Amino acid sequence: MVGMPKPGFQFTGIVYRAHHPMWAFDPLSGNGAKRYGGRFNRPGNPALYTSLDLTTAWMEAQQGFPFKPQPMTLVAYEIDIANIADLNSPHTLKFLQQSPADLACGWEDLISQKKDPPTWKLADKLQGLGFSGIQCRSFAPGCTEQNQNLILWKWLDALSDTVHIIDDFDRLPNSTESWKNNS
Repeated sequence: MVGMPKPGFQFTGIVYRAHHPMWAFDPLSGNGAKRYGGRFNRPGNPALYTSLDLTTAWMEAQQGFPFKPQPMTLVAYEIDIANIADLNSPHTLKFLQQSPADLACGWEDLISQKKDPPTWKLADKLQGLGFSGIQCRSFAPGCTEQNQNLILWKWLDALSDTVHIIDDFDRLPNSTESWKNNS
């Protein structure tokens, strides 16, 4: 495959994720995405979905509840990770033979029809090429191209990559025990 910048770009910065409070004890696992799948990962494949700003993280987490915001725990991460594909780049999309419409597909509807979303196929392809993740716009309701996400498939493997939770005062829970008897 000629024409694609390889191995991708280095992302360094702070990103955010809004977690269901009950699962805030394990903010690096990617297990929710592994269990249910997401726009850019099949069920069975872990992924860490993050946003480049707090507003986008909130909008991503609330997209199923646009008129009734639900409680969330916002977590910030310091990221320094290589091999990120920029899906905002027309050059990258052309190389991958994808369109912005492919990225914006109704992936949940396609799954309900027992079809693989094009974004799953794209994620498979990029992972096969050695990419650790992608940067692309958010497709949550109300978001625009200015609302950006960073989705990682590999974030704890490479020695040179860093994904660190910002929790200087140990406020995040260490287990689900704090949730027992609170139902």
